[in-house]
Amino acid sequence: MRTRYSASLKALGVTAAIGAACVGYAAGYEVRSFRLRRVEIPVLPPGAKPMRVLQVSDIHMVNGQRKKQMWLGGLAALRPDLVINTGDNLSDPEAVPQTLDALGPLLDFPGAYVFGSNDYYGPQPKNPTRYLSAMLSGNHGMNNADGSARRGIVGAIHNPWTELRDGFDAAGWVDLTNRRGALKVNDVELELTGLDDPHIRRDRYAEVAGGPSTDADVSFGVVHAPYLRVLDAFTADNYPLILAGHTHGGQLCVPFYGALVTNCDIDRQRVKGLSTHTAGGRRSFLHVSAGCGTNRYTPVRFACPPEATLLTLRPRARD
Repeated sequence: MRTRYSASLKALGVTAAIGAACVGYAAGYEVRSFRLRRVEIPVLPPGAKPMRVLQVSDIHMVNGQRKKQMWLGGLAALRPDLVINTGDNLSDPEAVPQTLDALGPLLDFPGAYVFGSNDYYGPQPKNPTRYLSAMLSGNHGMNNADGSARRGIVGAIHNPWTELRDGFDAAGWVDLTNRRGALKVNDVELELTGLDDPHIRRDRYAEVAGGPSTDADVSFGVVHAPYLRVLDAFTADNYPLILAGHTHGGQLCVPFYGALVTNCDIDRQRVKGLSTHTAGGRRSFLHVSAGCGTNRYTPVRFACPPEATLLTLRPRARD
């Protein structure tokens, strides 16, 4: 009996040690292990020169994150043709200057942006068991028809998002919050259609509906959170590419299994990276960035390192 009791204590000790090691790795190493992913997508007109698009997302900047700031600034060495920022830049109301400083070298390139909920509202402590309950219930988002997403921001601190917007606008980046924009990149007429964050129901697709302009060589949609209603709308309107963030790639993933939750109603298999979406008899490419930050109250990542993505848009095959 005593031997069995000792063996049980030993097993518990080993389990606790493994758990502590995983937490230490997730909070101490992986959350700062910044990566650049490279993806190629055939969406440009036949014969067009390839276009290099750098997507940054979910920075969640907090004062003092020097390594993240230096890494972001260093991405300018890639010399992208275009920068797309898919929101959630802030996780600290005092971090606007640090965010603009970090992105400063990238602001020299043509760019466009949308905002996420954390740009508007400061983060609040969350119960980590929500991840488990979401996995068990199959309800991976908090944006329900009853408006529960709004309840999550009641009493939240309002971030100085207008200062962030003014910094982006002063650099010439195109504001895509429920707006259309146009840029000429590598002699390609590019049209961008963006939405404000669906996660807190600020999206207004009716204001930008109608599909790509006939004057554009290529068009794509930009949004922070990849909710299905938004993906359906962009795809049915014949946008060949949609860029999004928000999911953090699941943030806490299981090796060889993947994400447990997505924090929206997209399926786990498309929680990050390149995939496709079908709606209205049409198909779009979808790229979801896993982002390079975390909510300041859950500063951990496991089997899902922080990232930015260099998307090389290439000519599609001739019809």
